[in-house]
Amino acid sequence: MAANRSVIEWLLDSDPSIRWQVMQDLIGAPAEKTAAERARVAAEGFGARLLALQRPDGTWGGAAWNRGWDSTMHVLTLLRELGLDPACAEARRAVGLVRDRVTWRGWDLDGAWRGEEWTGNPFFAGEVEPCINGQAAASGAYFGQDVRRIIGRLLGEQLPDGGWNCEAGNGSTASSFNTTICVLEALLEYELAGGGSAEVTEARLRGQEYLLERRLFRRRSTGEAIERDRKGGADWTRFSFPTWWHYDVLRGLEYLRRAGAKPDERAAEAIGLVESKRGEDGRWLLEYRHPGTMAAEVDEGEGRPSRWNTLRALRVLKWYSEG
Repeated sequence: MAANRSVIEWLLDSDPSIRWQVMQDLIGAPAEKTAAERARVAAEGFGARLLALQRPDGTWGGAAWNRGWDSTMHVLTLLRELGLDPACAEARRAVGLVRDRVTWRGWDLDGAWRGEEWTGNPFFAGEVEPCINGQAAASGAYFGQDVRRIIGRLLGEQLPDGGWNCEAGNGSTASSFNTTICVLEALLEYELAGGGSAEVTEARLRGQEYLLERRLFRRRSTGEAIERDRKGGADWTRFSFPTWWHYDVLRGLEYLRRAGAKPDERAAEAIGLVESKRGEDGRWLLEYRHPGTMAAEVDEGEGRPSRWNTLRALRVLKWYSEG
């Protein structure tokens, strides 16, 4: 389903991080013009704002990770979503500071002890939770860092049903959509960065099947739609941006699109859900904003037309219709 001209113009009348992705993914602009627009992400708008908030110790928010959305891990995730060019000087400097200075700590922000195993690990060596490791590895791979230690750990944590779960260490034997999508994105970024192997690809495709077998939002056992996430309470049929560790249907489809997956009948219902949310003006709303402090706002606010969700929905529909 194509976008009308007014929607494309609205998307282009925005931040460089949105414009370059519209140019590349929706309108097929010449590569040199797209690259020139992408180069502006480091110097203008959302990208420049986020880069300017990095502290001399290499962190954002004073921590490798926190329970808000303004930590080092969260800002790197957002910079990856913005498409900050990993080769630009600003990215190399910022990520170099993270690599050289930021470490994980054993105490979380509530004062609870999370373990000795990874205390003091360099950021790109990771910690223990696969959802956190997935997010750190996705950014690390995207920005050209050595994340082999994290990837090796994630491969060893895949569950028999094909997915992953942060609660596996506490006895959970069934995978979580939330954890699985974080790991899938990490494995995909690792492959795209040239670090792939038969083992990585096999694990990723098994995880991909976990999503497809459940039609991206249904229980495999009963076929019942999963209305709300048990851990965070988020509704998977309401689209957010940024998504952070949370799964939703649009995020699942975005992964399939970026992975170059062949459009599958098992995703048809999810595609129909995306189509149904298109407003009469051709735009999609930011239906839900996950509570928490962000380093910088990148959208217009919950309940308002969202350029990010509109961009993401349009390119998912384009992928599926052209496949």
